[in-house]
Amino acid sequence: MNNQPFIFNQLHIEVARNASDDFNLFHDKYKWLQIVHNPFKGPIVLGFQLNTLIEYQMGLYRKMHHENKVIAENNLRFSNYQITFVNAVRPRVPVYLDIKKTLINTIPSLTLGNRIAMKSDDKTVLLGFKKETQAPLFLADTKLDSLPDLNEVPDCTIVPGTDYFLKRKYLNNGAVKNFLSGSFAEQSDYFDELRHIAQYPEIFPCSLSSGALLEKAQLENHDFKLNPMVYTSHEISVDRHYLSSIRNNEKLHILVDQRPESRNNTLNQTNIMRRTYNCYGLLQNNDVLFRITLNLVSLKDILKNLSDQGVNRNSRNF
Repeated sequence: MNNQPFIFNQLHIEVARNASDDFNLFHDKYKWLQIVHNPFKGPIVLGFQLNTLIEYQMGLYRKMHHENKVIAENNLRFSNYQITFVNAVRPRVPVYLDIKKTLINTIPSLTLGNRIAMKSDDKTVLLGFKKETQAPLFLADTKLDSLPDLNEVPDCTIVPGTDYFLKRKYLNNGAVKNFLSGSFAEQSDYFDELRHIAQYPEIFPCSLSSGALLEKAQLENHDFKLNPMVYTSHEISVDRHYLSSIRNNEKLHILVDQRPESRNNTLNQTNIMRRTYNCYGLLQNNDVLFRITLNLVSLKDILKNLSDQGVNRNSRNF
């Protein structure tokens, strides 16, 4: 276990949510009170904020163990994260990140992988892994080469001939620096004007998917106060080759494909149906920067399930 604690405060949350245009009420220092039956009793840290903390600490780990050379020599251009969220992180409560020793697999192809765990208030916050691969681990089979010119498609509309909702964003160096600082990542490791260094981190472009989902839900008249949704997992593949080409004010097209809800897609060991979104971040020429699967569930369904478990436990006592 890494003994170094990370202590988020509300300012970290404000900086990160503003940088990524995330207007989810769960992170707002006042509006969290408007969420019906909110169990968190205060604002919580963004999921992509925690992912960025993992990204930065994994980068330090790779450098310390001389693994970047292996990644470069073997063209492991895809950075993959599979994160399962177990609990929320609250401000002023220390967070501890544990990175397990790197495992190297060669079948079917070379992979560097690390198990990851994060704890806060003596509870597991998230579990998952970070892997470096030659091909994306998630949504690799999705073909996006027959799309129309996305520059001609109006923002926040459905791409003609597809089911994709389009959200257009512009990547801004200042916003990225703020997001890094709000996530305990040293911004000067990515941006240094005096040395002419401007290297975008992996997670920040992905974090803009949250805002895209929120805008899509808002257009669909979703009630964020009565029926808030919470993340249960992130599955992310980022192409580092395209990431290295990003410059200030680069245009990013985020495509959102909402999968139909199904009784076959439920939260582990419950009957709570998950809402699944596949998201893609496309740069110029439709180069795919990231592929993400985001799973969410309704907070009221979680609370109902917990209540039912309580009733069942009590009934067994009689």
